[in-house]
Amino acid sequence: MLTIFSLPKAFKGHIKTIQVNAILSWLKLDSGCEIILLGDDEGTAEAADRFGVRYYPGIERNEYGTPLVSSVFDKGQSLASNDIVCYVNADIILLSDFLTAIRQIKMSSFLAIGQRWDLDVRDELDFNTPGWEDQLRTRLLKNGELHNRSGLDYFIFRRGFYQNIPPFAIGRTTWDNWLIYRARYLGSSVIDATQAVVVVHQNHDYSHNPGGTAGVWKGPEAVRNRELAGCREHAFTLEHATWILSSQGVRRALSPRYLYFRLDAMTVLSPRLRFMRRPMKALTRLLVRIRSRLGVNRNTG
Repeated sequence: MLTIFSLPKAFKGHIKTIQVNAILSWLKLDSGCEIILLGDDEGTAEAADRFGVRYYPGIERNEYGTPLVSSVFDKGQSLASNDIVCYVNADIILLSDFLTAIRQIKMSSFLAIGQRWDLDVRDELDFNTPGWEDQLRTRLLKNGELHNRSGLDYFIFRRGFYQNIPPFAIGRTTWDNWLIYRARYLGSSVIDATQAVVVVHQNHDYSHNPGGTAGVWKGPEAVRNRELAGCREHAFTLEHATWILSSQGVRRALSPRYLYFRLDAMTVLSPRLRFMRRPMKALTRLLVRIRSRLGVNRNTG
């Protein structure tokens, strides 16, 4: 039914712990799910062998040694045996609602994305314990935090949908937002699955990057990623979704917030409407100020 492909970091220290947790959770989804680990970072081949999943090492890298999003998505789609595929970051735990949500999507062309829940996880979890998922959900409600709407960790779509992705450096900002822009540009349905899917991001530091957090967001690879995106307006977020997926199924995103960002997208996607870009930005700033004064939570509605 589903092929999951991912690009783990080196299996060392805390990163090893949370990546093992993530992979074990994917294996719990369904026996029909296919899992592909990509890249040749330390321990990846051994992890694929340990868990009995597919493995492909040949991912292209830039001059800094960072894997390229284009290569990851090309290989993930070409190797997949299933029509629906999902790229997911290797620190994300998936729960049983993931497949339930995907089964509700009937569109011929779509991109499903959603917010994640951040949680501190220091040790390997026991996925053979009865009720492990309920225990994790309880822990999440107590100590977890819903991440903002710009950070994205999974992308569900039909195999072959993404072609000719620019050579973004993975993990270096903007590339995930560009994927939403690209889906909207191609006229695909973009689905916000936050209400239907709980995904758990296991918090970690950025010691894997030589520049640390600053390197991820402000280093030369981050600057290049922004350039490859074409312009700042191509960094779409969940706000630009056109559909919402909940436990009741898929419905159009028609709240004032989504409608505003649909108009905002039109000024980017249609060159004839570019003249509206500045007035729309002014309206955005006004709405933000009003919402701030009213104390409205941006993640509601």
